[in-house]
Amino acid sequence: MRRLKIVGNWKMNGVRATLVEAQAIHAAATQADVDAALAPPATLIAAMATLGISTGGQDCHIARSGAFTGSLSADMLVDAGASFVIVGHSERRDGCGESDADVRAKAEAALTAGLNVIVCVGESLAVREAGEAIGHVMAQIEHSLPLSADAARLSIAYEPIWAIGTGHTPTDADVDAMHRAIRATLATHATLDAAAVHILYGGSVTGDNADALLAIDDVDGALVGGASLTAAKFVPIIMAAARVTANG
Repeated sequence: MRRLKIVGNWKMNGVRATLVEAQAIHAAATQADVDAALAPPATLIAAMATLGISTGGQDCHIARSGAFTGSLSADMLVDAGASFVIVGHSERRDGCGESDADVRAKAEAALTAGLNVIVCVGESLAVREAGEAIGHVMAQIEHSLPLSADAARLSIAYEPIWAIGTGHTPTDADVDAMHRAIRATLATHATLDAAAVHILYGGSVTGDNADALLAIDDVDGALVGGASLTAAKFVPIIMAAARVTANG
């Protein structure tokens, strides 16, 4: 059985005073015996990592160093204390024009530096309404996965773009169908043990819907945005993971 993972993406939120929330989240996750991690803004990675929290970056550059003002390499994330990085988030793909090839290159750079990787994939509302969601996401996986992928160091996060921060989520049946399709596509990868890869769901996950989402067979955890910023909202999701785990 894949152990559930609950990952919080703080995006461009958080200052040093916010670390009190991270401490409370970490304490609750430790008490509940749930694997929880946070990806804060880069300015907080080093400070958060010293608290014993599993800490990650929200993005990394393809290159190890160079004249790339404002960018961070995977080696820099490791040096700051990060153990993983998120690549291919929809806000990077759509807002920054990142292609599948860019995402793959970033994932490979991260793996080379020693980081674990969460590769994000997902569809827009237009793609969903056109009935092309599964085909679109499978193509993203095919072209975004690092060639050197190892199930122990790779997670996939499915994020229906139209559900992020909107309060809307796909039906449980839609999530189940997408995660099953992702698992089947991973099985075609030459080097992956598809059954061991964590497939996370990300899209307006809350304490109210987490139990149902995490109980779906091929949902192995959650990538949480806004609800991860405070212990009051994130801990209920962690506790949902504890309940689902306890119920087998």
